[in-house]
Amino acid sequence: MTANGDMIQVDSPPSGTGCVECEATGSWWVHLRRCAACGHIGCCDDSLGTHATHHWKESGHAVIQSFEPGEDWFWDYRDETTFEGPALAEPTSHPLSQTVPGPADRLPADWLQILESRAR
Repeated sequence: MTANGDMIQVDSPPSGTGCVECEATGSWWVHLRRCAACGHIGCCDDSLGTHATHHWKESGHAVIQSFEPGEDWFWDYRDETTFEGPALAEPTSHPLSQTVPGPADRLPADWLQILESRAR
């Protein structure tokens, strides 16, 4: 276990297969992140909502894990470091059939331009 162990609960299942807040508002995301403490699924900072970061700031849960297929890295917001951690409760990613970005039925045709204009 790492020094981040107090922020990791291996038995907390993910809150779903998509960003909780984006699902509630009908929005879309680029990539998904899972709170290692409570399982909250939020969108990454490249997404419009940046809900994973908002979850950290509101809850104090500073450690996330990628919720993308084939990725198992952890991130600690407190010191902005990646690290290896323990296996979390299944499932460890969104379904392979779920598009990235996604979900496909809510993704605007000009999604890339939207993100690029926001980055300026």
